Amino acid sequence: MLTTALTQVVATSHEVTATSSRRAKAAAIADLLRDVVPEESAVVAAWLGGSLPQGRVGVGWRSLAELPPPAGEASLTVVEVDAAMTALAGEGGRAARQAILTDLFGRATEEEQTYLRGLLLGEVRQGSLDGVLLAAAAEAAEVPEAALRRASMLAGDLPAMVSLALREGEGGLAAVRLEPGRAIQPMLAGSAAEIDEVAQLVAGTEVALDTKVDGIRVQIHRAATGEIRVFTRSLDDITARVPELVEMAEALPATTVVLDGEAIALRPDGRPRPFQETGARTASRRSVEVLRAQTPLTPFVFDVLHLDGRDLLDEPYATRRQVLLDLVPEQARVPGLLTGDLAQARAFFEEAVASGHEGVVVKDLDAPYAAGRRGSAWTKVKPRHTLDLVVLAVEWGSGRRRGKLSNIHLGARGADGELVMVGKTFKGMTDEILRWQTERFLELETAREGHVVHVRPEQVVEVAIDGVQTSRRYPGGVALRFARVLRYRDDKPASAADTLETIVGLRG
Repeated sequence: MLTTALTQVVATSHEVTATSSRRAKAAAIADLLRDVVPEESAVVAAWLGGSLPQGRVGVGWRSLAELPPPAGEASLTVVEVDAAMTALAGEGGRAARQAILTDLFGRATEEEQTYLRGLLLGEVRQGSLDGVLLAAAAEAAEVPEAALRRASMLAGDLPAMVSLALREGEGGLAAVRLEPGRAIQPMLAGSAAEIDEVAQLVAGTEVALDTKVDGIRVQIHRAATGEIRVFTRSLDDITARVPELVEMAEALPATTVVLDGEAIALRPDGRPRPFQETGARTASRRSVEVLRAQTPLTPFVFDVLHLDGRDLLDEPYATRRQVLLDLVPEQARVPGLLTGDLAQARAFFEEAVASGHEGVVVKDLDAPYAAGRRGSAWTKVKPRHTLDLVVLAVEWGSGRRRGKLSNIHLGARGADGELVMVGKTFKGMTDEILRWQTERFLELETAREGHVVHVRPEQVVEVAIDGVQTSRRYPGGVALRFARVLRYRDDKPASAADTLETIVGLRG
């Protein structure tokens, strides 16, 4: 049986890492994808994107501290490595897991060991994230990049669609449809600092304004079988943790439906509870019945993507909004307004903020649902500058914070998808946050340099800032003014962090 050698993937990774040219990166990956055995292309595509198809397999840097000496010659294949990763994901015994690692790394050359370590720890740094991988796979499969992007968003699985494109071409991609029960990538919003900056409102064009609630982004699916599934923004299945959302979907007069919205915990007076309380509903291991009694969730639906066999993704938002109004009862819809009047929009924004919510999302009534894309069709407006950044490292505290991890290093996404440090902060951290982040970042630890603990770049943190200024202190060329922690965002992956371009745009 033909199979792809691991050394081919490693060589391509080195070639991609060695160049800063996006076109050169894509060309190198395209060359590899043309040579990969078709049945293995999804695995290779996932690796090139820096992840494992199995997800996190529970291997930390301590498990990789003592490994056998490298092999003298390359012999490992993609199939063998993938099988070992699957075995690690399914094995709970420490001794058995270590035996798998010892066998795998004992058969790997020094360069292969380094690459495998990076894959296991989530530290592959080659700038070939989704954007480059899309371009490369489209080139290798000779299909339009837009067709591959759309299929991957509808399937919620870029590596699988890379494989499909290589095997079946544009026709195979065109056959991919929204399937109730299978999560798709959510549409994302751009940002504006003030309601007066939203171009449509300045021009007097009618738009929809939705209240921006501080909850968990959810996608609710009801399949023809009657099965209901609820997914998060990162496409994790949380159905068992949110019975209120399941009950709401069961009560709708529909056979198949896909809804987009938020779930939030409210106080008796209707004001939102702190996000940590909402987030605890999906993170806590306590009984769902107990959690529901203590912290009931309210669904706030704001879009309908499918209804009874009719896909609505390409319909304008005005059409989808009317379907929403006809289908979902008012108490389960996000509060909204249609207006082209700036003063009326400003008043709605101020009312939303006064009610304890984050702000508003302004939506173009003509725009289709751009799954997985961020643009001007949706614009979120908050009353302050906030950024979602990734924690790259953290420093041990001193004085009252001795023994706790305190000062966090903050990273934004660069133009090539790599994370770039833009500042540090230890402000806004309560004793509870300090305790939590000490435990969390020790779990993500990859290495130490003096008092600095380097971590896997997975944890997103929302920070508030007073502004941005030019600085040579950090690689991003900017520094955040008075950055302080608002909350940690377990509902967002690192790939959804704000970009360096966004931060530079805030510079005074």
